[in-house]
Amino acid sequence: MGKVKIGLVQMSCVADKAANLQKAIEKTKEAAAKGAQIVCLQELFTSLYFCDVEDYEHFKLAESIPGESTNALSAVAKETGVVIIASLFEKRTQGIYHNTTAVIDADGSYLGKYRKMHIPDDPAYYEKFYFTPGDLGYKTFKTKFATFGVLICWDQWYPEAARITALMGAEILFYPTAIGWATSQDETTNTEQYNAWQTIQRSHAVANGVHVVSVNRVGFEQAGLMKFWGGSFVSNPFGSLLYKASHEDEEVAVVEIDTNKTDSYRTHWPFMRDRRIDSYQPITKRFIDEE
Repeated sequence: MGKVKIGLVQMSCVADKAANLQKAIEKTKEAAAKGAQIVCLQELFTSLYFCDVEDYEHFKLAESIPGESTNALSAVAKETGVVIIASLFEKRTQGIYHNTTAVIDADGSYLGKYRKMHIPDDPAYYEKFYFTPGDLGYKTFKTKFATFGVLICWDQWYPEAARITALMGAEILFYPTAIGWATSQDETTNTEQYNAWQTIQRSHAVANGVHVVSVNRVGFEQAGLMKFWGGSFVSNPFGSLLYKASHEDEEVAVVEIDTNKTDSYRTHWPFMRDRRIDSYQPITKRFIDEE
């Protein structure tokens, strides 16, 4: 298919895991009622963003994939006929946990998972305490409506991840995200940070000739010290915004894109044709020291 309707669910979360899952289900159904064919949920939508502290109790939030949440979402996918992209806290086995996104096809079948490759460790984002880096590599998922790739939050700053996923045949890049502003920051800093976040992802759309969909959470968490900035968006392959959510409100949006346009963008701006793959070996080094 060329034209496909993308549903974005930007929502706030509470401490009650069951309540968050139910809200996500209701909003997925709302997106489906608006005509969505693929619905993307934000990063770790079943809980508050717990990585603000290093607390062993938070490991109890993790679950198997497939498991309870994917089973519930599979029923919704089958009922509504939509593809669902669901970011969850995965317990792989005792002592090994991942930040993982499951993909469920429109008939309710579980297609597989992507495990977050790049794991941050910053103030209020202590993800290395919780998550083992992904070991499944980059992934694409062939669904009823499109073949797409999923990358997760911190992955979005790395052009290598976007490029590899696009080279694997992704027609769309999805980025479930949880990122926000410290409420102590000034507005100039806030604006600069959001613009950098949006710009880097729009650049992936341009460089790879694909649509990019980024879905972020919204609302105040961490006892009011962090405001998740929302601002979910859809970019076309030239980096133009087809939709941008607010920074304050929960939103369920449906945006139609046309993946057939990838060929035209790549033909007229032939970045893929002109890649010098014979010269890229240095990218595999941590740093290139001059001798």
